[in-house]
Amino acid sequence: MSIFSTHRLRLIFTLVCALALSACGFQMRGLTNLSFENLYIQDHRLSITKALKKSLSANGVTVVTDQQKADLMLELMSETSEQKILSLSGGGKVREFELIYRVNFRLRDPSSELWGQMQTVEGRRDFSYDDSQLLAKQFEEARLFEDIKTDAVREIMRRLVVQKPAPKPAS
Repeated sequence: MSIFSTHRLRLIFTLVCALALSACGFQMRGLTNLSFENLYIQDHRLSITKALKKSLSANGVTVVTDQQKADLMLELMSETSEQKILSLSGGGKVREFELIYRVNFRLRDPSSELWGQMQTVEGRRDFSYDDSQLLAKQFEEARLFEDIKTDAVREIMRRLVVQKPAPKPAS
């Protein structure tokens, strides 16, 4: 095979891949279209807060410390992480775990005194376990919990998209 035909095959392969990607509907994740600019977060020192603030900031939302300046209020009420045994070996050793992460939150319009219904975001992951690879499995577990938290932030952002705060009165 000559160099010219190898180059031509690569070009054709690249074009076919580009066409396949464009035909599947692939699109880079863009900014979230939020209907508010200022958000007050009332949290109880949750580990998800920092990632949520970063995501909000990337989407043009300012997290304010004064409730009076907020267009919408978010209370992060609680988060829980748990680990359940899914399967055991014949010798009674754990072979699989299920990791579960939950965040409870609620929203409120600053013009209202009442908070909305509590909402829960939950993520789950299964992973295999092996005593002989203890350090690697501990690292994998920590990584999976971080992935679940990232997914939880995305889900909270999706739920914030549908929020339409009441317009502020003109001063």
